[in-house]
Amino acid sequence: MKLNMGCGYSRLDGFTNVDNAPVCHPDALVDLETLPWPWPDDSVEEVVFQHCLEHLGRDPKVFLGMFQELYRICRKDARIKITVPHPRHDHFLNDPTHVRPISPDMLCLFSRSLNDEWQRVGVSNTPLAHQLGVDFEIVPPYFIDLDEPYKTQAELGLLSREDWEVALRERNNIATQYRIELRVIK
Repeated sequence: MKLNMGCGYSRLDGFTNVDNAPVCHPDALVDLETLPWPWPDDSVEEVVFQHCLEHLGRDPKVFLGMFQELYRICRKDARIKITVPHPRHDHFLNDPTHVRPISPDMLCLFSRSLNDEWQRVGVSNTPLAHQLGVDFEIVPPYFIDLDEPYKTQAELGLLSREDWEVALRERNNIATQYRIELRVIK
């Protein structure tokens, strides 16, 4: 089974398109913040969150519970494709329905191997993978989509990766979104 979570009007062929808004005519009318989810254990091979995850889990307990549910329903080696607005872009900042920034660094907290490494070297990151009984790894590389004029400048070699990464830490509206893929480790 393949799930397109929070599909809105962006339906994907070959997927069960899931949303909580009847007006979108999803295949499955499901509120993803209501747990547990209606799918059986180890039944899902691919999940897509296309500009959806940043809208979910205002309450951290709900958000973390959603990751436990995601782990429960996914089979070994399932892929989870996440596209979210960059938290320093107006697309994220100006939408009052965005409740949480999603970043690769945050998603790394759900990796057991990284939790183990951080414990070994004394890093104070929260070991969410161990606390929640989940294990997801980021499939490299993840992508940062640049906004204009930075995208064109980078493509023309006028702006180095190092330069746009510095700009990204210092200013808003450099990057529009992250595209991240997770793999389920079981």
